Amino acid sequence: MAFLIFIGFIIVQRLSELAVARRNEQWMKAKGAIEFGSGHYPFIVFVHTAFILSTIFEVYYYNRGLSTFWPVLLAVFLLTQGIRVWAISSLGPYWNTKIIVLPNADIVKKGPYRFIKHPNYLVVAVEIITIPLLFNAYFTAFIFTGLNLLILGIRIPAEEQALNELTYYEAQFEDNSRFIPKLLKKYDK
Repeated sequence: MAFLIFIGFIIVQRLSELAVARRNEQWMKAKGAIEFGSGHYPFIVFVHTAFILSTIFEVYYYNRGLSTFWPVLLAVFLLTQGIRVWAISSLGPYWNTKIIVLPNADIVKKGPYRFIKHPNYLVVAVEIITIPLLFNAYFTAFIFTGLNLLILGIRIPAEEQALNELTYYEAQFEDNSRFIPKLLKKYDK
């Protein structure tokens, strides 16, 4: 029962995010935004859909139960959800599941974007490991972690290139790494 509630939450969350992304896409394109990377987007949708289906299959087919480490894994998952909401709300109408860039738009550098360039991708990477491990779905965790790394290897360079072409992205984020916050910064006086 816990698994059904949990996976149901994930599915509703993802569908809600797609609705928000669609609304944001329409708003941005009405203002002249340009879409990039549309060729790899169907692969991303396929992998994320297959991830959920694989988790469900592995849990039921192999009769997997809740992990012994579920309190830690659930805490990590809940932390990622907080960062997810923070990242999406920080970008506001600029957040999307696609690469859509509004030329010369101000770069959002608030919320988690003050610390790293891609907090949402970090959240997804942690989720792809945590969600299946919460229910001992080891095969899914392993396979989809690899697929997600492949996706990010395509997606992030495409997104950064698009942002660099149409905004002052690199100049705004030159002090930020992609995923690891810089805890110690040198300040010139």
